[in-house]
Amino acid sequence: MFHFSLTVGSMSTSTTLAPARCRHVDARRQRLVSRPLAVVFGTSFAMLTSFYLLLSVTPLAAAAAGAGTSGAGLVTGALLLGTVAAEVATPALMRRYRYRTLISAGALLMGVPALALLAGGPVVVIAAVSVLRGFGFGLGTVMDALTAELLPPQRRGEGFGLYGVVDCVPGVVALPVGVWLADHYGFAAVVLLTAATALAPLAAFWWMPGTADPRRATTDAPAEKPTGLLAGLRRPGQLRLALLFTTTTVAAGVVVSFLPLAAGVSGNVAAIGLLVQALTATVSRWWAGRHGDRHGHAGLLLPGLGLSALGMIALIWLATPALIAGMCLFGIGFGIIQNATLVLMLDRLPASGIGTASALWNLAYDAGYGVGPVVFGLFVAHIGYPAAFAATGVLMLAATAASRSRTISDQRQPQRSAGGVSVADRSVVM
Repeated sequence: MFHFSLTVGSMSTSTTLAPARCRHVDARRQRLVSRPLAVVFGTSFAMLTSFYLLLSVTPLAAAAAGAGTSGAGLVTGALLLGTVAAEVATPALMRRYRYRTLISAGALLMGVPALALLAGGPVVVIAAVSVLRGFGFGLGTVMDALTAELLPPQRRGEGFGLYGVVDCVPGVVALPVGVWLADHYGFAAVVLLTAATALAPLAAFWWMPGTADPRRATTDAPAEKPTGLLAGLRRPGQLRLALLFTTTTVAAGVVVSFLPLAAGVSGNVAAIGLLVQALTATVSRWWAGRHGDRHGHAGLLLPGLGLSALGMIALIWLATPALIAGMCLFGIGFGIIQNATLVLMLDRLPASGIGTASALWNLAYDAGYGVGPVVFGLFVAHIGYPAAFAATGVLMLAATAASRSRTISDQRQPQRSAGGVSVADRSVVM
């Protein structure tokens, strides 16, 4: 469907004939960040800042409005419901509209409806605004596909690791800052900052890439048939990778929605825990990208899932040291899983399926992020926060055990990147 603007000449044919060591050296010399990619990074940074500022604050607002823990889970679920709805539609929308159009529409939907929260209101209003903001955020996830097209295929893991650093900084800063601002300056201050950061990308509309490579229209390569969502899921390993990733995003949604509400956890400790989780996820995602490009991404899946599970189980003790240690472990595992699953899902589809692979990964992310808080909110009142956190971790360990039985050798089923270069994963967990 598209060609990569940063690839070198006829790399898909010439590099496959070169020795493996030469391919590795050539891949490392390719420029990683171009001007269009820098614009994408800045746009993503602004929209994610808007997303994270309200992520842990709207559950607090819902609880303050008398909705209780079930209402707190409902607003997070509504946000991710809107996101999932948009992501289901994005493969078709990307065939009709340019990237900048979809990204700008997403920014408007994230920023303008948020202003309605200034008037207050019941949990229904908060949930409705969350649905609209979620749909806007879902449209913005097309930046993942655009990033994949702008990166050299052989450095895709490292590139997404860097992209993960850019994307995780809002989580490091905006997620705890949103809670802190609401506690010290009120809900309105958070809402105004949320709207401003969401609408900021509109100022860069004309510098935003409309497509990955304007020269693609002149290529002699035959056009590939676009890959739909269902067809993408039927590709070997895609569904299992999506389910594996969903297991960790369930826990991530639980943490950001309920850690500030847990009995015995002060607002400052919750903010520090969320900061630690976001910071460790940022570093581990970058490391996972570099390591995966050199040694294979699939071998990182089980360690990442195991670390995430142990971090959740550690929350059975809500004392400050155990909480911080648990959030550190969870963040490390979550960052590894994020990068490894994204790169593997992209590698398992042709170039025409980049948008579909991105949509599937984001669907797995947001479905878990939305379902986790809704289910958690229903039973936490009956068993308490420590037991509920630990039960989430135990379920993740069960997923780890199940995944081990599906481990196969990569040498029997080699994977191909979009550039036609073999991805040497030592062990492919499918």
